Amino acid sequence: FKAPTGDHPALYRDLLRTNRVHWIAEEPPAELVREKMMECHFRFRHQMALVPCVLTLNQDGSVWVTLVKPARAITPGQFAVFYKGDECLGSGKILRIGPSVYTLQQGKNREESPKKEEIDKIEPAT
Repeated sequence: FKAPTGDHPALYRDLLRTNRVHWIAEEPPAELVREKMMECHFRFRHQMALVPCVLTLNQDGSVWVTLVKPARAITPGQFAVFYKGDECLGSGKILRIGPSVYTLQQGKNREESPKKEEIDKIEPAT
């Protein structure tokens, strides 16, 4: 898929999954182990600004990363690097990415259209 513009919603995603994270402290942060979720920041390109996110720890040591705001051009094979303040916590290779903002918008449009038709069937327009 080639997006018509560099800012097309098809390039933006707010969910990704990594492989087993390599933690700098060799253990996942205590808060993440205890709560199974933790707010932090991440980036997947060296110069990019840090993006607020929530990590969800999986049994196998991988994490789901839910971004507060969709990010552009997340690609499997890149590394997600996690930070708490200025401290680098660790990184994991991106294995899977969630649906694009464009796909989610299309899904919403599809969900809304049948409802109107169903209503029309129940209450014929006069």
